[in-house]
Amino acid sequence: MTARIVIVGGGISGLAAAYELTRRGVPFLLLEASPRLGGVVRTEQVGGFVIDAGPDALLTQKPAAIELCHELGIGDRLRPQQHRGTFLVRNGMLRSLPETSVFGIPVDWTPFVTTRAISLRGKVRMAAEYLRPGRPRDEDESIASFMGRRFGREAVDRLADPLLAGIHGGDANRLSMQALFPRFLEMERRYGSLIRGFQATARQRTRPAAAPFIAPLGGLRELVDALVGALPPASLRTGVRVDRIEAAGGQGYHLDLGDGDTVTADAVLLATPPRVTTLMVRALDPFLAAACARIPAVSSVTVALGYPKRAVRHPLAGTGFVVPRSEAMSVGAVTWVSSKWEGRAPSDHVLLRAYLGGARDPGAIDLPDATILRRAHGDVSRLLGIAGEPVLARVYRWRDANAQQEVGHPALMARIEDHLIAHPGLFVSAAGFRGSGIADCVADGRRQAALAAAGGEAPRMAASA
Repeated sequence: MTARIVIVGGGISGLAAAYELTRRGVPFLLLEASPRLGGVVRTEQVGGFVIDAGPDALLTQKPAAIELCHELGIGDRLRPQQHRGTFLVRNGMLRSLPETSVFGIPVDWTPFVTTRAISLRGKVRMAAEYLRPGRPRDEDESIASFMGRRFGREAVDRLADPLLAGIHGGDANRLSMQALFPRFLEMERRYGSLIRGFQATARQRTRPAAAPFIAPLGGLRELVDALVGALPPASLRTGVRVDRIEAAGGQGYHLDLGDGDTVTADAVLLATPPRVTTLMVRALDPFLAAACARIPAVSSVTVALGYPKRAVRHPLAGTGFVVPRSEAMSVGAVTWVSSKWEGRAPSDHVLLRAYLGGARDPGAIDLPDATILRRAHGDVSRLLGIAGEPVLARVYRWRDANAQQEVGHPALMARIEDHLIAHPGLFVSAAGFRGSGIADCVADGRRQAALAAAGGEAPRMAASA
């Protein structure tokens, strides 16, 4: 079998790449090992509940995925989140974070002074960031290092770890600021202070800030379905595993498939997680494989819980809560799905989604369903005053699904791209390489597909935003 371009991987990166090639009229073959397309995007509808088992939102600050929705004709299905309030667990109780904050970093002083999420001593130290001189570092540093030197230890424990690192399922002491939050570094360089930077940005805004997140009415599966519907069916093959890639006799590549078949392609775009890419390229380039293997991954568990509205004492006026490690709870965060998004639960019920595992609890992925459900229900029922058992309970396991961009990741990506230059027509694009999240996957998948179509080389890594 031969193909001009083969895309390996049918997650968001691979589907976005396939869409870009389709738009350009370039023939391709997409191979996906699992029986379904969409990767970590999975939406289920059960008894009136709409459950996103993986990611559930598109970030408005990174418009690539939102623009793609409009191109696909589903822009009118997008809805902003209904609430913005976020809570933090402190001493076993929910404390609200100021809505005008950015990841807990104050923009408006009044709600910051009155919040009970941070101690008085912690507030004084955080407020002092406004006066501390900016000392941008040339070398990469961890989230904990950056937030600690700018805002103090309590801000690391109560904000940086559960919020900044928590959204990636990672450890604030290991994750890279340069790779994940370059905007914060730029604000330190430009304004000398993040607080001053966020306040200046707020003053320059000529219209009310848009909701930070947006999502299709029926969940993120709508994006996957729209992408698949825009692609030529004959170019899509599921249930086909690629075992290894080797250089063809002069130009192009041979792909050995799990069923014993072989595909020959002029160009290959590996839209697979770094750990999977490692296995496929070992025979082609052991050094490239070793570099990809240095990008670790963590596993996570999401738990969907539905309750009668009358059984929940808390008003759920917000988006949910995060839990610092010091609180010693099983859940790291809980989203109030039916409060955050329109139409996600029957009118007389609420839908919650709990997150377990990640770097803080790597063993959670292997716990029995009954144990996971008991722990998740126990934590949310204590904090929200829930009487009785859930009427809906679902456990979703995401083994090694969260690639971690740790300190030194930009330099590591530069090495990976140096190795790719030695293999014309070979490209990589997936969460964990040049970014993370749906928007990054869409943007980079389309960018790499355009390069493959033009016969170009992969460019140097750009900051993810």
